[in-house]
Amino acid sequence: MEATADAGGHSSGVPEDQQPPKTLVDWALQILSTADPDEKARLGDLAASLWLCGEIPLPYDPSRPAPPPPDRPARSAEVRLLPPSRMPKLGKGGSAQSRLAMLHSLAHTESWAVDLSWDIIARFGARMRMPREFFDDFARLAQDEGRHYTVLSARLRELGWRYGALPAHDGLWDSAMRTAHCLLARLAVEHCVHEARGLDVLPTTISRFRAGGDEQTAKLLEDIIYPEEVTHCAAGVRWFRYLCLRPCSDDLISYSVPHSEPHCPGMPGDGTADDKTVLEGRNELTSVQQVEDETSKISQDFNSNINMTQQVEDGLANCKLGNNVDKDEAAVIRTFHRIVREYFRGPLKPPFNTEARKAAGFEPAWYEPLAVKEVHVEGKADN
Repeated sequence: MEATADAGGHSSGVPEDQQPPKTLVDWALQILSTADPDEKARLGDLAASLWLCGEIPLPYDPSRPAPPPPDRPARSAEVRLLPPSRMPKLGKGGSAQSRLAMLHSLAHTESWAVDLSWDIIARFGARMRMPREFFDDFARLAQDEGRHYTVLSARLRELGWRYGALPAHDGLWDSAMRTAHCLLARLAVEHCVHEARGLDVLPTTISRFRAGGDEQTAKLLEDIIYPEEVTHCAAGVRWFRYLCLRPCSDDLISYSVPHSEPHCPGMPGDGTADDKTVLEGRNELTSVQQVEDETSKISQDFNSNINMTQQVEDGLANCKLGNNVDKDEAAVIRTFHRIVREYFRGPLKPPFNTEARKAAGFEPAWYEPLAVKEVHVEGKADN
């Protein structure tokens, strides 16, 4: 059957007798249900293009609950999966075989990054009633990741290989499942920690391909992938900070700075008692139950009859930290530290690419304290 085309002449990627997805979340669910990695990337590029040019009118249908995304996206059975501990070493690019293994690993990571980008849209976008800019950012990010996978898998074919020729592991998705209930944790771990780690290692990876005589792969990484990965880390930092500064939202997983402090105006919550908030600036609440109890009281004070979507969009556009930049940022950073320590295994690994991280809005105060394992001293009170 032939695929249908939209008014702009784009093929919808679905048979003529089926209706194409109507919202961006519907598109995300279809992409997550597509197993073939090349088709997954193609559909993602199409969906992002349609969304960004306005041909998909809504991020989600507010009249109905968004269907839940799959616990595990559809994936090609051609890729043999091993536990991370059983994966063969990639080497340092000194041989052609090592460089092919590195290239295959990069393609695999980018393929999973496609799923991760659409999953954050499908899993959290509607449920958290995120503003349109959130969908813009992650649609662009998903489109980038699909392009990265496409150019890397094409390079593998040019070298006589294919994606799936080597085993791979799904460690990225394992950590995604640990954060499936929590948008802040997902942003912190996948879109800040992992994306920033990519920025740390890419310059060395580029050098290894170049030293091995593979200038073409080095240029793909240097000219296409590396600069776009900076923007991906920036998106994670931006939306983590946004959630921390949003006074209240409609899910268990949003945090905000104390309401007694200046924050983004015009973004009240909807009265849901399940919100969490970051209250360090007021009294450094440390237990989850304390946070939930405090937020239950706070959220009851908001007027639930205002247009939430418009308020959130206005608040994002006008968000200013006022005279308490340092204090607000400190509260956000403390929240980041707490979440990473809870959801990421082990300390972060230096050396850090401080220049690229800074370009992403990721200052050393965010990550350097996480490079040292905390030592609990018995009898010492927790801060």
